[in-house]
Amino acid sequence: MQTRINPPRKAWDRLCQRPALTQGVLDETVSKVFEQVKQGGDSALLALTEKYDGVKLTSVKIPIRSETAESVGLSSALKGAVDTAYQNIWKFHCGQAEREVQRMETQPGVECWQEPRAIERVGLYVPGGTAPLISTMLMLGVPARIAGCREVVVCTPPDTTGAGNGAIRYAAALCGVKQLYMVGGAQAVAAMTFGTESVPRVDKLFGPGNQYVTAAKTYAQRFGLAIDMPAGPSEVLVLADDLARPDFVAADLLSQAEHGPDSQVVLVTTSRTLQNEVKNELNRQIRLLKRSEIAAEALKKSMSLWFPTMDTALSFANAYAPEHLIMQVDEAEVWASCVQNAGSVFIGPYTPESAGDYASGTNHTLPTAGWAKTYSGVSVASFQKTVTFQSITPVGLRGLAPAILSLANAEGLTAHARAVSIRVDNL
Repeated sequence: MQTRINPPRKAWDRLCQRPALTQGVLDETVSKVFEQVKQGGDSALLALTEKYDGVKLTSVKIPIRSETAESVGLSSALKGAVDTAYQNIWKFHCGQAEREVQRMETQPGVECWQEPRAIERVGLYVPGGTAPLISTMLMLGVPARIAGCREVVVCTPPDTTGAGNGAIRYAAALCGVKQLYMVGGAQAVAAMTFGTESVPRVDKLFGPGNQYVTAAKTYAQRFGLAIDMPAGPSEVLVLADDLARPDFVAADLLSQAEHGPDSQVVLVTTSRTLQNEVKNELNRQIRLLKRSEIAAEALKKSMSLWFPTMDTALSFANAYAPEHLIMQVDEAEVWASCVQNAGSVFIGPYTPESAGDYASGTNHTLPTAGWAKTYSGVSVASFQKTVTFQSITPVGLRGLAPAILSLANAEGLTAHARAVSIRVDNL
């Protein structure tokens, strides 16, 4: 990791930039893939899957019936873990849906309100390239089901057999999904954007992914597809003081670094001693990882920053706007109230980011690359839109008419004014 000591504020913008491929390279690749899928449909998907995933398929469709742990080859331990995560995610997200409709009388006889409606066709992208993200299937499938989406399309990269990861299939069944599509990367996004012979076109797309998937989601918006957020390579910022345990901090940093070589992890601390101890712990712990080479690549693009005060350290954290913010500091609850920009916050030494990734109940589909300044993480509301209603009585229209007529005439929109006056005259 690159070490910086009290970098000046004029350098913060540069430090907050994420590692990325040249945008031109991304855009060129994505546009070619989109054109292939638009023109070739399923045959293009099969060809691209063989090219990028090294798997030769005859069909991208895998029906999800009454999948059981036994039918997909899950151990009892893994089944229990998936069930626990599902139950906690369900509980947390059900709470988001339990909101009463508030009908507001803005003035006598004028009543306005809003009601949520499920987005009818949603697409879920579940990463499965270097690591099958079983948890993402739950994080997206559960709120989609609670929201009441009529059609849920799930794309995920195939495994080497082409049959799909067994745990993802089991998690999909828990979420009420009827069909999986074995296609990943930018081609999966293109398929859900245009539709193919097998893959339905969707109205809104959800899910994290690498830089190509993120670029494809952005590109898809040109064709009228809505997306949840620009959710790209994973990242974490750990805010720590001299009371933090260096082994805990190092473990949290590595837990994100192992996601992929384009991930970024950041330590922001007020302790030079901790900064050095975490460096030693990283060197020790990385040797224990199965994905040590991937984590090592991510660390090359990552940072360890020292600031003299917690105020300045937290100011940098807000400027960076991390996907995950871990707070291993004294009086963490107090400092948490000062957090302005973060996808998800983990408070205290015994709240690892891994808990939110898997089983505490919160959603792990979060904004990255600084988008936490303007985007929220996925929730039940992400799978819904709000329809606005109003009902006006004759008394209400009489009372409201003068304001409408004055504004409409001031704007020169006489038809607007007449739509009111013709009713008032009738009264």
